Amino acid sequence: MKSAVILLPGLNRDRDMIAALTGIGGKPPLTVWQTDTDIPDVDLIVIPGGFSYGDYLRCGAIAARMPAIRAVAEKAAQGVLVMGVCNGFQILLEAGLLPGALMRNASLKFVCREVQLEVANADTAFTKRYRQGQVIRCPVAHHDGNYFTDAETLARIEGEGQVVFRYANDTNPNGSLNDIAGIVNSKGNVLGLMPHPENLIEKAHGGEDGRALFEAVLQRAA
Repeated sequence: MKSAVILLPGLNRDRDMIAALTGIGGKPPLTVWQTDTDIPDVDLIVIPGGFSYGDYLRCGAIAARMPAIRAVAEKAAQGVLVMGVCNGFQILLEAGLLPGALMRNASLKFVCREVQLEVANADTAFTKRYRQGQVIRCPVAHHDGNYFTDAETLARIEGEGQVVFRYANDTNPNGSLNDIAGIVNSKGNVLGLMPHPENLIEKAHGGEDGRALFEAVLQRAA
C-alpha cells in the first residue's frame, strides 16, 4: 500500500499516524507539505489530528484552504481513499468533502479519554475488517467534536449508511447528534472520525482495536 500523510502547521498527531502506517503497511508514507499542489499516486491519504493553524477561526477552516487540501479533494474525486482523524475530520468538513459541522463539545471542555465505538456500517473500505454492530475501544482528544447537521442531511446520511462509527454505551464525549463519531462520503472513499484509531493498534498501547481499520485499507489495496 502506498500512503501519504498531510503535514500542516499545528498538527501534533502526524508522527503517530506515520508510525501506524509504517508498522502496519510495511513502508513509511510519503509526507505532503501544506503548500504542495500535487500528491503522487497513492492508495490512501491521511490528514492527522492536532490544532492546525492554532484552531484560529473555526477548527480546520484555514487548513481547508491550503493547496495540499485542494490536491486531496482532487484525489478524492478520483476515488483515492482519504481519512481525516480529529482535526483531519474538521478539515474534511471545512473543505466540503464531508457533510455537516463539528461544534464545541457540549461540556465546553477539552475531552481526553477512552470511549467505546459501535461499528454502524461494516460494509465500507475502512470498516470491513470489523463486524456489523461490533463495539470497540478507542481514545479521543478534542475540544470541538460535537457533530451537527440539519435534519435533512442527518436523515440522508443515516438512511444511506454514511454513519460508520457511533459512540456506544453512553460514552459520547461531546454531544454529537445520534452519537455520531465517524462518517463517510456518499461514494464511501472519504472517512472522517473524531477518535484516534492510530493510538490503539498494538499491545503496548493497551489494545489493538484500531488496527483493523488500517488492515482493511491494506486489504483493499492488495
